[in-house]
Amino acid sequence: MLDNSRTPVLDTEGAGVLPRPPVPSGTATQRPGFYVPVTVKFVLLLVFALAWMAFSIWLSQPWLRELSLLAGLPLAIVAIAFIAYLPGLMNAFLAGSILSDRRPRRLAIQHYPDLDVLVACFNEAGNIADTLQSLSLQDYPGRIRVTVIDDGSTDDTQDIARRQGARLSTPDIFFQTNSLATNVGKAGALNQGLAATDAALVITVDGDSYLRTDAIRKLVERFLSDPPNTVAVAGAVLVRNSRENWLTRAQEWDYFHGIAAVKRMQSMFHGTLVAQGAFSLYTRDALEQVGGWPDCVGEDIVLSWAMLKTGARIGYCEEACLFTNVPETLGQFARQRQRWSRGLMEAFGRHGSLLVKPRLSTFFIWWNLMFLPMDLVFTLVFIPGIIAAFFGYFWVVGLMTLLVLPLAMLWNAIIFHAQQRMFKTQGLAVRRNVGGFLFYSLGYTLLLQPICVLGYGSELLGFRKTWGTK
Repeated sequence: MLDNSRTPVLDTEGAGVLPRPPVPSGTATQRPGFYVPVTVKFVLLLVFALAWMAFSIWLSQPWLRELSLLAGLPLAIVAIAFIAYLPGLMNAFLAGSILSDRRPRRLAIQHYPDLDVLVACFNEAGNIADTLQSLSLQDYPGRIRVTVIDDGSTDDTQDIARRQGARLSTPDIFFQTNSLATNVGKAGALNQGLAATDAALVITVDGDSYLRTDAIRKLVERFLSDPPNTVAVAGAVLVRNSRENWLTRAQEWDYFHGIAAVKRMQSMFHGTLVAQGAFSLYTRDALEQVGGWPDCVGEDIVLSWAMLKTGARIGYCEEACLFTNVPETLGQFARQRQRWSRGLMEAFGRHGSLLVKPRLSTFFIWWNLMFLPMDLVFTLVFIPGIIAAFFGYFWVVGLMTLLVLPLAMLWNAIIFHAQQRMFKTQGLAVRRNVGGFLFYSLGYTLLLQPICVLGYGSELLGFRKTWGTK
């Protein structure tokens, strides 16, 4: 067993395409203890999840027979499969992945590479000053150039960004603002920012966000510590305005609990599916290889899938934390999540061949494909089933549904424990938000999944697309 009690120090100075230097002799990047190869771990977890699904199928036979009498066997199988069997398999695999995650340590670096940070924004006069302030406070030891791309804003975003940038610029971090005469969309704005810069590493940050002081440093360290074929790393996006109302409180749990856990699982098997535009790192070579950000509503997921298509890996750094403002009204929330749903369909439309690409991350491409029928069945079958149960008809929602609640609590407890442990290592504490958790656990999907169905429909019908969540 190699001695890895001390963290190796790497020198990346002068690395134009930022290759990972070999780990010095006598050290290792794995955590101490017995190491299980990723492929073996994947197979074991998949077997466990399939066994759990098989047990669910056996347990649900009375439910299947009763529903078959009402709707026929084929429809009953479809309904129960997408309400219970597939979600159960996903939860089992996710929980097992979180429990078995032993990712390599972030490596210390002697010389940190120069960075370009792109901040594409539209009408962010109320937020852009805070975002730039948080960038100026980064403890990153290398040089940073921040380029704000104002995408034809109609408010004071441009003027505020220029004044704030001039005030905050130092020899180590320089701020500049590029103003576009007309609105070209987020992808177009980012591509113009990419063309105006030249660093080998590019980071994107949304104009309504606030970074922890160590966020960029940890994101770069994770990139340089990950396997050599890593071309992007997603940061951890958390909620900044969670105390506004019941909706933002629920979204705090969605970002902290759901989205973060899924990204952590996917990165464990070398295929984070979305390096989100709100906070991610990319290599310039990879961006240029796929032609930059695509002109579509889901530019970040379509870009990520284009990178995965080349055989590259996308990672995730749960320790690089950025806080963003989430939608505060139902209308804003609906527009954001419909945009995300449309982006998923765009990704399948442009890169559906990933469904047959022989690699571990293909499993998660199929996983995402299952969201479409799951959301549809949940909206058209499960929600009406809840309404029917209030009138004494328990064809869809009944005793079997109640049996799932303890299991859901177990999955949630596993994920919460992992996230809470990560927070503690960062000197953070999970804020008390019981009401938000209860709504997130019991009612959030009743709101979210019908909105997703509307997003799928909007994409199929070719409705007009705009960038921005609000």
